[in-house]
Amino acid sequence: MNQLLWFRNDLRTNDNPALTHFINHSTPKKTAKAVFFISEKQWLAHDWAPIKIDFIKRHAVALVEELASINVQLELVEVDGFTAQVAYLKKYCTDHDVQQVVANSELEVNEQQRDQSCLKEQIPLILFEADVIVPKGKVVTKSGEMYKVFTPFKRAWLTYVREHGYQYLPGLTNSSTTVEKPIEASLSSKWPLVSELTEKALPLFYRLKVSNYKNVRDIPSVKGTSGISPYLAAGVLSPRYVFKTLLDKYPDILTSSDSQEFCWLNEIIWREFYRHLVFAKPSLCKHKCFNDKYQQVSWPYDHTLFTAWCEGKTGYPLVDAAMRQLNQTGWMHNRLRMVVASFLTKHLLIDWRVGERYFMQHLIDGDLASNNGGWQWASSTGCDAQPYFRIFNPITQSERFDPKGTFIRKYLPELSNLPDKQIHFPHKYIKENHLSIYWPAIVDHKEARLNALAFYK
Repeated sequence: MNQLLWFRNDLRTNDNPALTHFINHSTPKKTAKAVFFISEKQWLAHDWAPIKIDFIKRHAVALVEELASINVQLELVEVDGFTAQVAYLKKYCTDHDVQQVVANSELEVNEQQRDQSCLKEQIPLILFEADVIVPKGKVVTKSGEMYKVFTPFKRAWLTYVREHGYQYLPGLTNSSTTVEKPIEASLSSKWPLVSELTEKALPLFYRLKVSNYKNVRDIPSVKGTSGISPYLAAGVLSPRYVFKTLLDKYPDILTSSDSQEFCWLNEIIWREFYRHLVFAKPSLCKHKCFNDKYQQVSWPYDHTLFTAWCEGKTGYPLVDAAMRQLNQTGWMHNRLRMVVASFLTKHLLIDWRVGERYFMQHLIDGDLASNNGGWQWASSTGCDAQPYFRIFNPITQSERFDPKGTFIRKYLPELSNLPDKQIHFPHKYIKENHLSIYWPAIVDHKEARLNALAFYK
């Protein structure tokens, strides 16, 4: 059978059901053909960050060499967008008498519509699921609906895994042979290829960090997280691989919900929750509020305030250091994502969608489902969101999670000489001591809190 393998958000040979099917049905000794579309215009139209695009392109180049070891020729084809992808596939199938185009499904609405266009054009597309541990649509309430609260979803998710297990497909190549050729420093070069992550960083995390994860995960000055989010978002790392390796290390973790290790698994289940949620409610891809009553809210917008937030000039050091981290590195600590999102939507009353877009345009781990879920959680418009009256105090958050100002000083060197107690909100201290530092607060916390409560009510 003549086949074509279509790589999408799954540039990996490990736990790749489309690749496994493709190899199992390929003609022995015949070079098999695969394609990956580099569609930068399409990616940028979907607000993908340049650092994420660079990260994906590096993995695509590495995958060409890795697939060659199993006699699969991967061609990287540059096209503008989805329409051009469909046109390319239609012509290729006709020219080469292709009976089957094999791929893994993608969650987002536009990608789903592109796949429907393929079928309308008689492209023989066959799809597999590769982005979640438990198949989407399998964890539902007794009435067959998606859970609207995380905790019961988590319980049902764990029950499903214990009763049905999960599918995992071993890698088809020796990925350790994939070594990136020396190149000039690129936007994402500080993030190694996934092969290095799975061989070094992830085992090190399991060995030294996961057992203390619950204690340090909220401290931004400590490197206590796994760093796998960019790899999951780009599809170069399988969530089932992560789950399998965690189970291999901690076989009792599914029934140890009070353990440090389960706290990390809990974050993986949150990722599953948001992907299952988008599957059940595709309108989330179109920037709709999950909670319909917030859909018609008229959010005030102040460009000056938004610019100050983007540039890390709000006068609240933890918020400002977090935004500088994002702008400089393409990544932000998860605790800080909650703090800055709360600040934008509650203190500045700026539409959560504005912040959602800014994050996607800058994050190396930008993922529509997780990013949307996080922003709607922070703004109280989403599924199982924090109540509208819960408004993070950026000063007390700073005192609690960066008590000595270690993280703040790293990204705000202007404040490095301030005392620990004053660094969390230095405006008054700077003014009273006549320091030559300009760090005014753009809003007063107490006043902003009252305004937010009135606005949401």
